[in-house]
Amino acid sequence: MPAFDLPVGQLRVYPGKNPRPADFDAYWDRALREMEAVDPQVTLIPASFRHPALACFDLYFTGTHGARLHAKYVRPHRISAPVPAVLQFHGYSMASGDWSGLLPMASAGFAVAALDVRGQGGLSEDTGGVRGMTWFGHIVRGLDDPDPDKLLYRDIFLDTALLSRIVAGFPEVDGDRLAAMGGSQGGGLTLACAALADIKLAAPSYPFLSDYQRAWELDLGTRAYSELKEYFRRFDPTHARETEIFTKLGYVDVQHLAPRIRARVHMFTALSDMTCPPSSQFAAYNKITSPKQVTFYPDYGHEWLPDSADQTLMWFVRELL
Repeated sequence: MPAFDLPVGQLRVYPGKNPRPADFDAYWDRALREMEAVDPQVTLIPASFRHPALACFDLYFTGTHGARLHAKYVRPHRISAPVPAVLQFHGYSMASGDWSGLLPMASAGFAVAALDVRGQGGLSEDTGGVRGMTWFGHIVRGLDDPDPDKLLYRDIFLDTALLSRIVAGFPEVDGDRLAAMGGSQGGGLTLACAALADIKLAAPSYPFLSDYQRAWELDLGTRAYSELKEYFRRFDPTHARETEIFTKLGYVDVQHLAPRIRARVHMFTALSDMTCPPSSQFAAYNKITSPKQVTFYPDYGHEWLPDSADQTLMWFVRELL
């Protein structure tokens, strides 16, 4: 088994390293109140993509700080009773993907919403509004602003919860039967959504956005967490502010949101993953108190994990349809 990270026995008890801010709960309670006060101004526009059995829409809504956000939304044409819904979240800097990627879940009988993360590869906008650099990374976006409410991932996490609320309110959707899924950044957003919204099932694959300090200490500075190393090199080369910086990042560290999760969770972890190291994933997993399980892939890295999509689809069908 690869040995760059902890063995499985230690993963299962690893407590995480990145500091948790003292006012973490108050921070997120305040954030949720802000989100709840937003008028989302939902718009559904029939998509140019057509399917004989499914209705496809471009879903637009307004999130915090006035950002206009986009998601692909697909549902069965003929619905005799409200159906469960699946929220899908994509990888870092990418987008919601092709419409065809939503068809397996929708064809099984789910309504499906796939978010474009604000400011990344899709149609959702990032309205900015922070002081200091904006470099290339969303993890460090807002880090130089004295107000931690300006951290960009705060808004992104809230976007997942607001999307959940919007979809749950559609007349064709049973708001008590929601699931979330995604890999890498999408895995981290799946956990964030499950912590901030009423989700029944969550299927994260190798979740990103967890235990930033651990990822930095493993010297994975050429991959997804590279902006941490670049931030220190450019803005704090002697690490004089290291504790301050990691503590501030703790506001948007999904491991600290994990105790709020009430959904049943099935995580997929690749033990050779040098992009989102297994220990960083287990910093979050070990804090989940709701029913949970994990499937390991010892010889796989940050890549397609065989059978994980099939397992997730069958689990959602079995539990929610």
